[in-house]
Amino acid sequence: MTEIYDLRGLNCPLPVLKTRKRLQSMRAGDRLTVETTDPLAAIDIPAFCQEDGHTLVESMAVDGGHRFVIEKG
Repeated sequence: MTEIYDLRGLNCPLPVLKTRKRLQSMRAGDRLTVETTDPLAAIDIPAFCQEDGHTLVESMAVDGGHRFVIEKG
């Protein structure tokens, strides 16, 4: 299951905090697509995934921000 979580317009640390909270309610192996406009998310989201044991499946620049596909660990 893949969800799209729109976090555009939010600044650090909200994208990571909200992503962490959303992933807590998901099952291992579920995927979450996160869209952000915060430039720091390109650093913060990969670091969060590594620290919390999630897999960053994809990270790409999109118009106005970034899109991340995260698989819950």
